[in-house]
Amino acid sequence: MFTLALSFTRHTTIRLEEVAGAATAVAGALLFLSSGVPMGRRGGQALGGLLLAAAGVLWVLALHWGK
Repeated sequence: MFTLALSFTRHTTIRLEEVAGAATAVAGALLFLSSGVPMGRRGGQALGGLLLAAAGVLWVLALHWGK
């Protein structure tokens, strides 16, 4: 079995959580704003979904390997 040896310092963990929170806020705003604009709907929703996925990965990294 392959073990991934990752360890983040306390400061890096806090930064990852801040970036994940900011990405979640931006993604939520994009999804909210793009739902009212007919032409920007697909692009805004795709970008919002991508940001939510990235934020989820950052949260998992910060919570699992953070100190």
